[in-house]
Parts: sequence; C-alpha cells; structure tokens
Amino acid sequence: MSFTLAPQSNRPWQTPAEWWPRLASATAGVEPPYGVIAVEALAANAHAMLERAQGTTIRVASKSVRVRSVLDAVLALPGYRGILAYTLSEALWLAETHEDVVVGYPTADHLSIAKLASDEKLASRVTLMVDSLKHLDLVDSIAPPSQRATIRLCLELDASYRNPVLGHVGVRRSPVHEPVEAGSLAAAIAQRPGFRLVGMMAYEAQIAGVGNAGLGNVAIRAMQKASASELRERRGAAVEAVRKVAELEFVNGGGTGSLESTHDDPAVTEIAAGSGLFGPLLFDGYEHFQPAPAASFAMSVVRRPTADIATVLGGGWIASGPPGEDRLPRPVWPEGLKYVAREAAGEVQTPVQGDAARELRIGDRVWFRHVKAGELSEHLNEFLLVEGDRIIDRVPTYRGEGKAFL
Repeated sequence: MSFTLAPQSNRPWQTPAEWWPRLASATAGVEPPYGVIAVEALAANAHAMLERAQGTTIRVASKSVRVRSVLDAVLALPGYRGILAYTLSEALWLAETHEDVVVGYPTADHLSIAKLASDEKLASRVTLMVDSLKHLDLVDSIAPPSQRATIRLCLELDASYRNPVLGHVGVRRSPVHEPVEAGSLAAAIAQRPGFRLVGMMAYEAQIAGVGNAGLGNVAIRAMQKASASELRERRGAAVEAVRKVAELEFVNGGGTGSLESTHDDPAVTEIAAGSGLFGPLLFDGYEHFQPAPAASFAMSVVRRPTADIATVLGGGWIASGPPGEDRLPRPVWPEGLKYVAREAAGEVQTPVQGDAARELRIGDRVWFRHVKAGELSEHLNEFLLVEGDRIIDRVPTYRGEGKAFL
C-alpha cells in the first residue's frame, strides 16, 4: 500500500498524555515487540525539513530510513529528489526502481562493482563516492575501461573544521581537505578513461550531527557558526576548482541538523538528509528545530521483580557511536520511567523503575524512542503505519525484505 504525506496543522505529539495512549490504543491487537511509524508525525517532519531547506533540493539519506515505502512516499513530495545510499549493494537494489542513487561512502565490494560495470542501466543511475585515485584503480582492476559501462563518480571533500585550539573537529572521512587538493584529484580523474566526475559532496558532521541546545552548549554553537563560515568559503573554492575540469551535476552537503546553514551556501545544490523524518532522540538536543517522534517501539512487561521495578522483554537496541548513556533508547511512556543503573537496556530484559513502574502489570506495554533513526529498522521486520487511531498498513523494513546491507 502506498501512502501520502500531507501537510499537518495539528501537533498531537506535543501532548504526551494524548499521543502515546493513542498509539497504544491503535496497536492494542498487536503483540510486542513492534515498531510504529506515525504518518502524521512523519508528514510533519518531511514538510518541516523542506521549510528549513528554503528551496534547496533534499536528497534522502536511505541509511536513516531503511524502509522502501517511506523512501517512496517522501520522494513523491516536491522538493525531494534522489537517494543517498550507504552501500553499493543497497544502491544497486534501489536503482532497479530509482533513477538517481549516490553511494555516500567509498566501496570495496568487488561483486557489486562488477555488477555495476556490466549493466548500462545501473551505471547510468548509480554514482560512486571517491576521495582517492586508489578507488578508481580498484574499479579498473575488476572491470577494465574498455570492457565496462562508464562509471559515474562523486568526489568527497572533507568538511571537518580545523582549529588551532580545538584541533580536528568533525568525522574522519575524506583526505581531500583543501581546494587545491580537490582540483588536483578532479583533474586526475578527468584523465582516466571509463569514469565521469558528476558530483561533489561535503558532509559537515560537526554541524549536522552535534546537539547544541541549552546554556551548556554555548561553545558548541560558537564552533558550529565558525565552522559553517569557514566551510562556506573553502567549499566554494573547491567547487570552483573542480568545475574547471568537470561538469558537475550536483554539489551535496549538510544533513538534517544543518539544513539552515547548508542551504545558505551558494555552492551547494542539494542537501542530504533523512534522520529528521523519523525524529529520533538525537534531535531532542538541538536548539533550532524539534522534529516529531514519528518512529517508536513498544515492549511488553514480563516481570515484576520488586514493587517499584517492572521488567520488559528485550529493549537493548543501542545506537552506534561512542559508548555511553546517550546511546540508550529512552522509555517515554508511561512518563517517569528510568533504567536500573547496573542493567540499563539489556538484550533480553530491561528493568525500569520510578513511580510509573509501580502501576505496570504483566503484559502492559512500555514505549521507547531510539537515539538514531535508521538503526531502529535493523531490529524490525516491519513497521506498523498508524494514522489517527488506527493501523493503516504494515510496511517491511530492509530487514523484512531480507536485506542487511551493513
């Protein structure tokens, strides 16, 4: 079943005492564990991202969704175009039905490279990410230029912020940091037969992926402002250098957390974003936007070890990143629940305590939100699509379709 994402005027999720019982009522006939996507909240998030992008096209980051029906519904909205995939094997799968798929990370997948190189249709729809001539060498070793389709390439520029005091701020991605380096690599790519450089990408993780709300994050906001200013100048110079030797179709930047600053960069033609569609816990810590909790999951209470502790079955769906409490899913309904410090969220059981735990009975549901967006899909075969007070469909995740790409 396909579904549409209409603009929303109501915000029922802003009243937890209304929102979570409504989801619980809609799914009362389903046995936990299960995941829910609330269509109204998803729609609100999708349209809010378009407003924040101010007319700049958004390329959907599939890693943050991993549900094909959701990708299709979002891409049906004007303002969204193309997919940023996370592996080549996933991109080839999606390219069977989508015409514009950029692989967000370099690949060393020999079998998938061979498949791409042998199929003109897929080669015209999929763009590989590179930051070194070694990536081109690998492709040539698998399929020589004379024996394959032309391979589309996107050059990744390192968007990290380098500060004399703070040092390297951002993630460790491309080694190409300076405009002259980008221009030199682009010129070298232009001399290689069987390749065509069509895009550039620069993901500013230190802006898009770092929470900045509250008085305690004044320094983070200052860093992000300085980083955005530095990157605007450097990215513009790098794009100019690359355009001297390549006709770029797109320049990709940003993420859900940086839509405002990235769309303001004249060198950028599109922004990659996806996490904001599901509105995970990660974004509760951002000052400039607050997405709706579109995705959530429920677990059953199966034990009452003490009068003030209830134990749910499962729950240990920990997010990737530096280990810590901020990687744990959060119990959000009933309100007031917290983890038992020595167990936290466990693989097979998760004790929760607090005043609300005293009222929980065997078989009751506890609702959680995940810290990151697409990773929740890896724990579920399907999501229940809830609209209003009813389930309108069950949609498979990648896992539910038998796909585990990474």
